Amino acid sequence: MDHEPEDPETDPAVAVAIEGPGVDEEAVLPWSLLLRRRTAPRGAGRGRRPRPVAGSDTGERPGWWRWLVTASILLGVLSVASSITILAVSRPAIADDLGTSASTLVWLISGPTIALGLTGTTAGKLGDLYGHRRVYLVGVTGAAVFSLLAALAWSGGSLIAFRVIGATVGAATGPSSLAVINQLFSREERSKALGFWSLVMAGGPVLGLVLGGPLVEAVGWRAIFWFQTPLLLAAAVAAFLLLPETRRHHDVHFDVMGQVALVVSLGGLLLAIDRASVWGPTNPWVLAGLVVFPAGLWWFVRIERRVSHPLIPLGWLRRRGFAAPVAVSFFMQFGYMGGFILTPKMLAEVRGLPEDTIALMMVPRPLTFAIAGPIAGFLAYRVRARTTVVAGMVSLAVSLAVFAAVADDPGTVVVVVALTLSGFGIGAAQPRIAAAVANSVADEDLGIAGATQQLVAQVGTTVGMNGLEATQVASLGVGLAGSYRNAFLLGTVVVLVGTVLATGIVDSGERRRDPG
Repeated sequence: MDHEPEDPETDPAVAVAIEGPGVDEEAVLPWSLLLRRRTAPRGAGRGRRPRPVAGSDTGERPGWWRWLVTASILLGVLSVASSITILAVSRPAIADDLGTSASTLVWLISGPTIALGLTGTTAGKLGDLYGHRRVYLVGVTGAAVFSLLAALAWSGGSLIAFRVIGATVGAATGPSSLAVINQLFSREERSKALGFWSLVMAGGPVLGLVLGGPLVEAVGWRAIFWFQTPLLLAAAVAAFLLLPETRRHHDVHFDVMGQVALVVSLGGLLLAIDRASVWGPTNPWVLAGLVVFPAGLWWFVRIERRVSHPLIPLGWLRRRGFAAPVAVSFFMQFGYMGGFILTPKMLAEVRGLPEDTIALMMVPRPLTFAIAGPIAGFLAYRVRARTTVVAGMVSLAVSLAVFAAVADDPGTVVVVVALTLSGFGIGAAQPRIAAAVANSVADEDLGIAGATQQLVAQVGTTVGMNGLEATQVASLGVGLAGSYRNAFLLGTVVVLVGTVLATGIVDSGERRRDPG
């Protein structure tokens, strides 16, 4: 492999900063890019530091100062990321307290998820235009404000609204934190710093489960946000005092109309999916959503073909190296997050377990996910990407099939084994999918390519969570256990379709310099 020095302005890790999803359990770093740094010639870039920007003296700061800034950034990322899993297992208690249904409160998880997917590109480009320090501060401060409002929520609707808006604003912490870290460290040190970032993103949900479950059981669900708010405020203060300014790119153009068309299209689809099980498939609003989806998609494609700076270059979709891993992301997240939303609900309704016990039982999944990612990255040059992704998808399919088989009596040991299969399999597959997408485009397109993959993954997440839960509710006529069996079987079939698509992933050890 040819290792040429890369200009800091087009450094792959800087360009891919937009890929970071603000608050998602399945956050992924492009491990293949980091490994390329580790395997570069020892003399390449030795002693270099990122160029300081005007008004910043980051180039002269000591090494310990960079790690102090990184710690302050990670505090904000951890504070934003820690609530998603405990909210998932606390939905029944929240629903009882606010007088709503647990199925409606699925939007506490899926709402922020789709909002993050749609605003990831926006946050990254705003950081390029106005500085990542400023965008990060707005993100973490805004997340703190809406976390406080969520603690004071008076209804299911208000809680969902505060949660979605807060998570959308907090999404800026993902790409901006990556961009700041990338510009703080030399190339030799970045892999270590970004490794901590990835572990915090994956470890946040684990912390939320371990601490949040007993906290909710003892005090109530509002404790989630009373605990999160001061952490976010502390992270905002630390960032204000420590974060340096970053370089700004004034030639970045954002495709506003393309983003609007995409939001309209996906909004129609998600409205139809979420409300079909409640209002019925023939409800006018559901039918309207199904009409808006293809109409908005047509509008989006028309815009992208005409603008000079499209949000997503449509030519990429004809490229097998790009289209295959992006498509697999949808099917993988459909099964992975669909199972994530069903499992705690099944344990509560079928076995009658309390929330703190369910929270502890769920820990193996995000924990093994966090462990598997770095392992897969370090094995990137020993095991083919296609092999890793197919194996991960098979592991996920087996996990869902196990849940379907034991729906009548989901024993603790079997549940833990199934969760481990799910977490380790997809934790290993995710970095290879991100690397495959990165390898299919030129270096200057890494940011939007990663954002596109994350967008498709987030849509798969939302469709999977709503679709599998809707299947379970609609199948109650066959009994409670039977309804969960049907939902998990549907997830298994969808993942197997994705497994077939994963065989089409192109193994490429080096990104193409000219995408053509």
